[in-house]
Amino acid sequence: MRTEGIANTSCAVRARGITKSFDDVIALDEVDLDVAAGQIHGVVGPNGAGKTTMLGLLLGLAVADRGSLEILGTPVGRGHPVPDGVTGFVDGPGLYPALTARGNLVALAALRGSRARAAGIDEVLDQVGLTDVADDRVRGFSLGMRQRLGLAAALLTRPRLLVLDEPANGLDPAGKKHVHGVLTQLAADGATVVLSSHRMDDLEALCSEVTIITTGRVVFSGPLDKLADASRELDYRLLTSDQEATRLVAAGTDGVRVIDDAGTRSGREMVVVRALLPALDELVPRLVHAGIAVRELTPVISPLESAFLALTEQQSSR
Repeated sequence: MRTEGIANTSCAVRARGITKSFDDVIALDEVDLDVAAGQIHGVVGPNGAGKTTMLGLLLGLAVADRGSLEILGTPVGRGHPVPDGVTGFVDGPGLYPALTARGNLVALAALRGSRARAAGIDEVLDQVGLTDVADDRVRGFSLGMRQRLGLAAALLTRPRLLVLDEPANGLDPAGKKHVHGVLTQLAADGATVVLSSHRMDDLEALCSEVTIITTGRVVFSGPLDKLADASRELDYRLLTSDQEATRLVAAGTDGVRVIDDAGTRSGREMVVVRALLPALDELVPRLVHAGIAVRELTPVISPLESAFLALTEQQSSR
């Protein structure tokens, strides 16, 4: 396992050697995990990698067969439940379709007793952008609206550790903006968020660190910038004021290759180049010196997605 830059700060989650099997299937195999307090930490991996099992352990929905797990400084395992302040959902939030959004939160607040803030229902509905549909029945909600209501339910307990499985699933741009804002503010206020997602752009926008799991094992855990490896070539889309001249300059720059298939975005042809970061740093000033305006320079796939594919392919080939 590659572990990069684990901070020497207080840990909201510390796992060592966690192993969990279901019959003859090993879901997690000697997993170590550190999540610093006040951090948004992403868990990513292929389908069946063990992400949901890991999140379930953090929520107390399952117990590890072997290994040690501490959450918010408290040992968790057989006979030791997760401490107060831990909440979230896996496989979607549990909601009552026949009740309204407000009715769901009232019912959940009553079930949770003193841990929940019944007086804060309007506040959390506003936080997740559901005030206008607070009195609509949940059976008519879209997937994204259900996700936001599940987040609102979790916020009622003023979480110290919030665990979310695919929280952006089904969200439109407005919904995603609300959710991102809520999670960012929670972390700024000192809470810790652990989330899984297949959306690399969401993880890059939200997370300070990520853990990549494949076939039940951690293959990387650390800061996102450690994944932007300067030794790994990436493909980049270039939109400039003169695409043909850009091709000539790129072709004449050491370490830069022009890819034959041109990229397109919104109907505009773009030059695609393959390069290491130092070569790309050389190309941009050469374009400017040639009088070519650089209007857009973006990776074809993100550094996180590139690293994810490389690491998971390495693991599966072993």
